[in-house]
Amino acid sequence: MQFLHSALVAVTLLLAGCDKPVTTDSPPFGGGGTIEAINHTSWAINRFSVNGVNGLDAIGPYQGGGGGCCFGVDRPWDPTMTVQVDWETGVAFASDVPEMPKPKEPDTTGMGRDARYKAWQDYSDKYHAWFDKFKAISKAHTRTVPLPDYTSQPTCGITVHFLPCDQIKVTTSCADYGNPDYPIKEPVYMEKPGVCPN
Repeated sequence: MQFLHSALVAVTLLLAGCDKPVTTDSPPFGGGGTIEAINHTSWAINRFSVNGVNGLDAIGPYQGGGGGCCFGVDRPWDPTMTVQVDWETGVAFASDVPEMPKPKEPDTTGMGRDARYKAWQDYSDKYHAWFDKFKAISKAHTRTVPLPDYTSQPTCGITVHFLPCDQIKVTTSCADYGNPDYPIKEPVYMEKPGVCPN
């Protein structure tokens, strides 16, 4: 009987520990996820980041990419919330700039060692000068944009849309681009207007 009484007291104490007090903490906000991007322009996106976190991928014209980790929202949305997006645009392919043709590798067949060395050295010098011109076409950009209202919606990382005239839009939507629930409706192929708005 003494054993039964001790067991009953132990079970009662264990069950009393199962009643957890009600917490007044807010539920966690938003899901985290990757940093993705969709490029709506004819320029390549050589690199990009959101709030200093690298998006990882170079993205060709009219393509999507990214995959850097991670972006999440940690509090209820308020209208003062912003994100900073840094990116570099550039030429995607040498053929995009025909007025700057890539130097041709020399044909050194039948050349002596010294002549072959000089031919490749000349090519290397021309190639580096050509590459520097291409790099000069690249342009760095920074924009701080409002984070769209995500109240009462799940969030899944962030997607940056690179638009003509160096404009961007962002979303934390879990819907896929092209889905009717996706908030950004611009088509992938967008022409740059004759005059960009300021």
